[in-house]
This record gives sequence, C-alpha cells and structure tokens, in this order.
Amino acid sequence: MERTGRQVVEALVATLNAGEVAGMDDVFHDDAVIEWPQSGERIAGAANRREIYNAFPQLPSISPRRLTGDGDLWVLEADLDYGDGEPYQTVFIFELRDGLIAKETAYWAKPFPAPDWRAAWVERI
Repeated sequence: MERTGRQVVEALVATLNAGEVAGMDDVFHDDAVIEWPQSGERIAGAANRREIYNAFPQLPSISPRRLTGDGDLWVLEADLDYGDGEPYQTVFIFELRDGLIAKETAYWAKPFPAPDWRAAWVERI
C-alpha cells in the first residue's frame, strides 16, 4: 500500500528526530533536490544529501506545528531545535513524485520581538 503525502512527511520527521540519516533514503527519490534559498544552496541527489546530513554537527529536533497539503504538494510548519538554545521557525515545502519526495524547499527564521508601533492593530500570539 502506497503511503500518503502526509505519511511520507511524518516519516521524514520521525527519521530525523531519531537521528537516522539512512532512513531518509526511504522517503526521498535518489534524484531528489533540496533547496535552501536563504543560503543559496541546492543539494542534488542522494549521495550529496547523505553527506550533508551525516556532516551536521547536530541534527535538529523537529516539532511540527502544522502539516497541510494534498496529493503531491505538502507544507510543514515546524519549530527546530539544534540543541544550542537558538530556536528556529521553519517552513518546508515538499513536492512528491510516485509517493516519495522529489523536491524539498526549506526556509528558516529565528523568532524576533514584534515592534511596539504595531501593537494597536495586532493580536499577540
């Protein structure tokens, strides 16, 4: 039985949270591309993906906030913790092909305080 897009993304999160880089091979195509637009980097292919993730000083702990999508397009909003006390809020965009991730695009941002000048028009969350 083929996994849904939701199940594929959830499996990726579980694999990374367990620190099992090899498990990424079960959810990515061998020719998958990962793009990190903020740093201007593209990781093409399974060999490069494995090397990058095995070289991470510490894989992040991923706490999903929202996973939404349909068919072959899924978006995960999550909090990442690299163990250094510096939280990141992240958006991952996953494009699937034949039940596996063909492309991932990721954006990271550190939380920052809202400016006081907007306080009259916003609701703090």
